[in-house]
Amino acid sequence: MDLENILDRICPLPEASKDSIRQIASEVKHPAGHLLLRAGKVEPVMYFIKKGIARAFSVHDQKEITFWFGSEGDPVISMKSYVDGGKGYENVCLLENAELYQLKTKELQSLFNTNVHIANWGRRFAESELIKTEERFISRQFNSASERYALLMKDQPDLLQRVQLGYIASYLGITQVSLSRIRAAHK
Repeated sequence: MDLENILDRICPLPEASKDSIRQIASEVKHPAGHLLLRAGKVEPVMYFIKKGIARAFSVHDQKEITFWFGSEGDPVISMKSYVDGGKGYENVCLLENAELYQLKTKELQSLFNTNVHIANWGRRFAESELIKTEERFISRQFNSASERYALLMKDQPDLLQRVQLGYIASYLGITQVSLSRIRAAHK
């Protein structure tokens, strides 16, 4: 997915504003298994996935707990670092060889101060990420594992072909055996 489409999915921008963002964006490639973001570290960059898939996880009791998957068009960001310069909570690992657009957050925030269109885009970006986080939280609190699986397959149907089932089970908060039962029931 190209950067222009990614930017417009968040909030349409005038061409001059897109050009300003393009000027601070760089394309990078990383192999599957590369750790893009590290928990406990202030992350000075954010990414948008051009091609590939990533997962965010935290480690609790020496066990990785997956809480997010991102694919083409999705941002990869430590919101804690982005919003207040604090150390992030999450690790983000690439599950496939990936092509990404990288932006230094200080440069983007500088554009917020000089371009009202980009500032509004940044506000819409943060609002969108807040809503996604809220939806994941509410789903985790009130939906059964089977309902969460159905929502995941509705929103990201290609995950089963691209992501290890163990990661999907972790995301749903269940074992792989339970995931197999749920998958069989949804066929």
